[in-house]
Amino acid sequence: MKKIFLITVFLICGNLSLQAQEGKETYDLTIEISGMETDKGKVFIALYNSEKTFLKSSKTTKGTNAVVKDGKAIAYFKGLKKGDYAVSLFHDENDNNKMDTKIFGIPKEPYGFSNNATGFMGPPKYKDAKFSIEANKTITIKVD
Repeated sequence: MKKIFLITVFLICGNLSLQAQEGKETYDLTIEISGMETDKGKVFIALYNSEKTFLKSSKTTKGTNAVVKDGKAIAYFKGLKKGDYAVSLFHDENDNNKMDTKIFGIPKEPYGFSNNATGFMGPPKYKDAKFSIEANKTITIKVD
């Protein structure tokens, strides 16, 4: 009887342990960026995890930058939870750590979004740029 009790306890504990680990799984995102016309400057990349935070500079989930070589760059985000995300980026060609704009806020420097999403008379919507992470993932973005 004691054996059956111990086996049952071990099975329950093992099942609870597996359930706890499921919520803690994380994944890595690789972003391959192309289309840069110069290797000067760097690419700034912002990762968002909701429509509410999308394109709000103070609300990025994570951010990084990448060096440009031969018109391409690669960025990595590690330890992401399962869910929906969107990426925005720009190539800071003059290396002044900001996106330069023309009149009405139109970008002077090349930029891009996940899914190569584009907007009409402005940036794309979150729903057009979002993608799901359920495993390690690589996405490609071409700057314009």
